[in-house]
Amino acid sequence: MKKYLIISLLTIGSITIKAQTCEEIMEFVKSKDYGTTYTSYNSDAISKVTFYSIYVDYKTLYFAIVCFKKKYSYSCNEYIYQVGSDTKFNYSYEYYDSAGKAFWKYIQPYSKILGCSPNFE
Repeated sequence: MKKYLIISLLTIGSITIKAQTCEEIMEFVKSKDYGTTYTSYNSDAISKVTFYSIYVDYKTLYFAIVCFKKKYSYSCNEYIYQVGSDTKFNYSYEYYDSAGKAFWKYIQPYSKILGCSPNFE
């Protein structure tokens, strides 16, 4: 997973969180919300996607943590995306037909915001 730093600042109460790694962002988001998980049993690449919404500095931020399957393993690699408010609804509507297509259509376009997504090129 990339170890890039976030350029923007998040203010939580009186604590300012600066330049976190992707792993730290995931830990923080997971600590603030239980999330809603959509499991993809028939997908070759995506094991599950969990959506989170957290309240920071008087606004709600939305995140998706995508768990990509590892080849020849039952485990997966997690990547976090900061997404739009309607992403969860849109993904949930289409993921059952194709989790991959729903991912590319609704989550991957947000990949540059945090810089915590895998490089598919």
